[in-house]
Amino acid sequence: MRVWDIDAGFLNDKSLLGEHRELHAIVSIVRHNKRGYAGHPETLRWSRSLGSLAIRHDLLVEEMLLRGFNHHSPMVKSGETTAWPSVFIDEPDRQYRILQGKYVGKSPGRIPLPRTMHNLWASHKYSVMARDYAAYRDFGRLVAGGNIGIAELSQALVRVMRTSPPAGSLTNAIFHMWGYVSSFSSLSPTEVPLTALLREIQTLALANNVTYLLQSTALGELAYWCKH
Repeated sequence: MRVWDIDAGFLNDKSLLGEHRELHAIVSIVRHNKRGYAGHPETLRWSRSLGSLAIRHDLLVEEMLLRGFNHHSPMVKSGETTAWPSVFIDEPDRQYRILQGKYVGKSPGRIPLPRTMHNLWASHKYSVMARDYAAYRDFGRLVAGGNIGIAELSQALVRVMRTSPPAGSLTNAIFHMWGYVSSFSSLSPTEVPLTALLREIQTLALANNVTYLLQSTALGELAYWCKH
């Protein structure tokens, strides 16, 4: 049983669908007091954070939809706290290493697993911009100057991405993303809802193989936050 803390875009299809099943299993165990896996570290870690587990579920769903999967098993929310677990079973940087070993000779995720701090930052830029432009600049300086390690950066990015983006920052990040695909569309970005604009960005990025967006966490995860 495994619930990853890193963005769902790094998971390959098998891991993505497998975690989706595990999330539903944990909720069922906790809500119905089932014994199987009740003492498992993941169950214990999330047992008091079912609200945030539901958010993780919906983030996985957005990644599934981006990859063309159907989804017919919504997670029913019951007013549980959205406080995220304060601990990791494996630190985020180790989670990347685990997946690197797991995926040898197998299909990768949508986003290549980071080999360097610069890879890691590049994939998360727009997700951070959507939360806080000042933090986006600060992280960029730290990475450029080599003043932050990959372990520290990995954990900081996970925690940043658990926060809800303010409307203005979210809009700003999506408009930056639009610049990569605007030449492929006649859509006027100011005349459609933000959810529709991001959907158009997803469609055009996939259709035209826009690598920078396809390897961005924002392409999947911001779809959830646009709806909330």
